[in-house]
Amino acid sequence: MRVFVTGASGWIGSAVVPELLRAGHEVTGLARSEPSATSLATAGAKVQRGCLDDIEVLMSAASQSDGVVHLAFKHDLAFSGNVTGALDANRRAIDAFGEALAGSDRPLVIASGVFGLAAGRTATEQDGRDPVPAEVSGLAARRRAEQAVLALSASRVRSSAVRIAPTCHGEGDNGFMAFLVGIARATGVSGYLGDGSNRWPAVHRLDTARLFRLALEKAPAGSVVHAVGEEGVPIRAVAEVIGKSLDIPVASVPPEEAEGHFGFLAHLVGVDSPASSAITQAQLGWQPAHPGLIDDLEAGFYFEA
Repeated sequence: MRVFVTGASGWIGSAVVPELLRAGHEVTGLARSEPSATSLATAGAKVQRGCLDDIEVLMSAASQSDGVVHLAFKHDLAFSGNVTGALDANRRAIDAFGEALAGSDRPLVIASGVFGLAAGRTATEQDGRDPVPAEVSGLAARRRAEQAVLALSASRVRSSAVRIAPTCHGEGDNGFMAFLVGIARATGVSGYLGDGSNRWPAVHRLDTARLFRLALEKAPAGSVVHAVGEEGVPIRAVAEVIGKSLDIPVASVPPEEAEGHFGFLAHLVGVDSPASSAITQAQLGWQPAHPGLIDDLEAGFYFEA
């Protein structure tokens, strides 16, 4: 299969590309910089120069492909405060892919997330299907893009969304776990909120890459799959490994001090958001095979300078 991949040199994309190549697919990756282009070529992929704003490039590449994996998102724009601009760019790209693939039954697989899907219970692939209310804004509104993709199944696009656990871990991870380690190192305390029993789902990056391949190859049109290797890892367990590894105290941070301690993570670190991938595993035959989050933290690479 000829596969066009956006975000091909990113954290997840750089694992998806070799996973596709090993399975015998031909990959063309979108590269907006020379280092990204070099990285893709070294991996054995073809290179399409451009970015998410190059709509004609996206449509042309999708039209010439047997399937699309859309991983790119303007995180730099979102984190600078322009979340709406990042969401709009993502939606324009999705609309372009939908138009290019309409009527072909070719796959379009996008990245989404499981965080915050079902308050107070374990989220499943059946959650998050209701329309996102108009008043919802910020990154929470990103689910509108997921719903737009799933709706493309009515236009004979074999569309699917891979919802990724908030902690997609592995060596080289610069995401939430790296931020928590950095905060602990800077403050001298490995903290959690309340009793730390709230849970975050987790998944290894390489398991995630395999799931994207399986979704591309055989996910039904309009389907949602969960890249969740562990349904819920208690945040206190995470804090304890960080504290032990850095040889610093582990403690509950008072609510009034949360923002000062955790910064932008203050509103997330106390969320209890377990999620299941049971339906995904049964439907696609996907089985997480790589180390869990605590094992990866104990391996030590998160604490290297």
